[in-house]
Amino acid sequence: MTAAQAGDGRAYEQLLRELDAWLRRYYARRLPSPASEDARQEALLAIHANRHTYAPSRAFGAWVTAIARYKWIDRVRDASRFAALPLDDEIPIEDHGGAAISAAVMENLLGRLKPAQACVIRLVKLKGLSIARASGASGQSTALVKINIHRGLKKLAALVSCDVIAATTSDNSSEPRHLRHSKGLPIRKLRNPVTEE
Repeated sequence: MTAAQAGDGRAYEQLLRELDAWLRRYYARRLPSPASEDARQEALLAIHANRHTYAPSRAFGAWVTAIARYKWIDRVRDASRFAALPLDDEIPIEDHGGAAISAAVMENLLGRLKPAQACVIRLVKLKGLSIARASGASGQSTALVKINIHRGLKKLAALVSCDVIAATTSDNSSEPRHLRHSKGLPIRKLRNPVTEE
């Protein structure tokens, strides 16, 4: 260390190699593996940062051991402050994926209805309000609430069946495009604008 303080770079490199090996053994006996590596690196940095404080008249071993001991105490304090709790591998976790997808699909479908219909369906069918309370909340008469629910549910059923048909026919991509979209529609005779006037 005295030579390193005088500017001898080779002596300082040798000192750091020997300190590294000594600190590795020192912390391996006192700390678990990840913490011992961290403490070793912190001690090497502290020795490097405080090398100017070493007095050649003092024992080098005591000076190094004091730094190593302080870093060891810091690691022990950190471990007691942030003690890890073991987690059970079999923690039950509810799967909310299906519910989230259903809610998103429902919002998409309700968004395709008239606002008055979507409003009363949300109030009566999803939130469980009575027709009278839904009437008061929406500003629609009770008769209109019933009509909007009926018409809205009918449109929802049609939308769902169209989406199912579209999903199953889009998989059958070998058919020409005009045939895929015309499935389920009545066959009409098309006018030929060239021959008919």
